[in-house]
Amino acid sequence: MKPAPFKYVRASSLDQALSLKAEHGDEARFLAGGQSLIPSMNFRLARPSVLIDINGLAELGSIDRGEQEIRVGALTRYCALERNGDFLKACPLFADALPHIAHPQIRNRGTIGGNLSHADPASELPAVTLAMKARMKLRSVRGERELEAAAFFVGLLTTDIQDDEMLVEIAFQRQPRRSGACFMEVARRRGDFALAGVAAMLALDEEGSCAVIRLTCCGVGDTPVDVSAAAAAMIGKPCSEQAIAAVAAEVQRVIEPAGNVHASVDYHRHVAGVLVQRALRAAHERAGHGS
Repeated sequence: MKPAPFKYVRASSLDQALSLKAEHGDEARFLAGGQSLIPSMNFRLARPSVLIDINGLAELGSIDRGEQEIRVGALTRYCALERNGDFLKACPLFADALPHIAHPQIRNRGTIGGNLSHADPASELPAVTLAMKARMKLRSVRGERELEAAAFFVGLLTTDIQDDEMLVEIAFQRQPRRSGACFMEVARRRGDFALAGVAAMLALDEEGSCAVIRLTCCGVGDTPVDVSAAAAAMIGKPCSEQAIAAVAAEVQRVIEPAGNVHASVDYHRHVAGVLVQRALRAAHERAGHGS
């Protein structure tokens, strides 16, 4: 199918892009990688009257490395993240998650900002940013604000981005020493959206007990689901097989998957529990080899 008629504007500056968004509001959409927007337009699920192309805004495609955090521009493409060794070392969840995103052709065009703004609950990066407690910087002609990832995702394909705002940057804390991270998912075919996925981050204290645990899921709710509370009992204790199994059982109890044509509710719960155990084991092993 072909998209409904629309006006195309190639923005020459961030200020121009934001002014156009303020003028047209919900009738305008930003075009970055276009890997979700263009198919939606072709099926006429999305009918923007104005398309604002921001691909020329190089300042939105940077990766700025600081001592405590890394700030990633929203226009940064998946492939740039995949090829940046310093970024992957500081944020190892991405090293696991990025290869699961579709196929190389799509990763060459898709952007981190477009992915997060689209907020597909089966996508990998919303769960990763939630696990890492990333901060989202939003900008408009009115100014800018920052949101924690937990407040950014508000519903199915819905974020807290207002009609005149753009997601311009995402800030990630560097992974601390004596910590490990792991992302795993199950999909019908490689490159498909996950039936269920788990992002796990775990830090150990000097005695080898769990000091911090972050655990999130994708594909089992209307948004990425933070299930870190299910692992709270592990804090201050060794990461034993019995403790990991208890966390997996609690995750299966608290999540509320809807099920779909590809997987029943029970299957979603089963897969989530299995992935929690595998991801926590891997994160713990990696934390033990950290310095």
